[in-house]
Amino acid sequence: MTRHRILAIIMAMLAVPALTGCVATGQAAAPTASVSAAPSPSASASPSPAGPSAAPSASPQASDPALPDYSLASSWLARPTSRAHKVDVFYLYPSAYAKPDASAPNICAADDPSMMQGAQVAFSRQATAFSPVADIYAPYYSQADATYALSLPPAQRGALIGGIPARDAIAAFDYYVRHLNHGRPFILASHSQGSQVMEFLLSRYMKGHQTLYKRMIVAYVVGYSVTPGYLAANPFLKFATGPSDTGVIASWNTEAPTVDGTNPVLTPGGLVINPITWTRRQTTAGAARNLGSIELNPATGGTPYLNPDGSIKKFMDIADATVDTAKGVVICSTIDASAPPYYKPGGFPEGVLHTFDYALYFFDVRANAANRIAHFLRTR
Repeated sequence: MTRHRILAIIMAMLAVPALTGCVATGQAAAPTASVSAAPSPSASASPSPAGPSAAPSASPQASDPALPDYSLASSWLARPTSRAHKVDVFYLYPSAYAKPDASAPNICAADDPSMMQGAQVAFSRQATAFSPVADIYAPYYSQADATYALSLPPAQRGALIGGIPARDAIAAFDYYVRHLNHGRPFILASHSQGSQVMEFLLSRYMKGHQTLYKRMIVAYVVGYSVTPGYLAANPFLKFATGPSDTGVIASWNTEAPTVDGTNPVLTPGGLVINPITWTRRQTTAGAARNLGSIELNPATGGTPYLNPDGSIKKFMDIADATVDTAKGVVICSTIDASAPPYYKPGGFPEGVLHTFDYALYFFDVRANAANRIAHFLRTR
């Protein structure tokens, strides 16, 4: 895959036109989140040793981005100023960094302005699925340039993402646990590069914090494959089997029935759950059962359209879902994968719906999070 094509892919992820066939009314969501100052850490935020499935991280270099100070509000994309819910969400955004030129670093600092802007857009169309049911915490973390990362063999890519990006995210999570969580149940949520980082957080940090793990309601590790090999290397982690189980991972990658080429973010053999039925059965859930998709405004880089009252606008009968266990994906057959916004020349191969993993099933994710939270609280 050429650098030009991969760069187009990452730019497509950061700016997505509206869903075909929907008429938008209302305005686009503003990608903002409130934050407050936090207390200084009283203990060092040192992650646990890597689990057996974790790729070795690269040795630190003098030119590596500095570890953010997560006691500062400016190091957070979202940190609530008050409590509104009984549960938290810790969210890691997808790839939001693209090198502006060949001389730019392969890994950006966590305060890179262009990455921060892309992260805010991603937050508005992914993390907001959880806003009615949980308080959302989202750190800024250093990211690898997607062009560079996707050009590497899987083992080298794992070492890259498992280095500085995972270092930042684990330090942020450790700070959140020690100073912001206060013993509350929590959900983990992520997408794309954020989900690869999340897998490192789960395998490294959670392995040494089993009591904490018991407070995890679910981890939505979306847009990056969770493989049987990963779970075998981390047997304390379990994949979801139904809509109400807790302490589990739920994951999916979305494709059309046919793909013109290779999905660059897919690992063969990945486990997948249906984001409409929340089961692993290969029975199709029709678009009529989908609780609602969102439409993304190209004028704002892909933030959701809003209703007049400020709530996110819902679009019905857009996407069905069928688990394909052989490919390790969810198949969506009800959209035109050959036309914008689902396909743009120079971006993802036709039929790869990676950018829409959350958007197509946005309100199903929201309802499922509420269901798992209710089930968790009833059984504790």
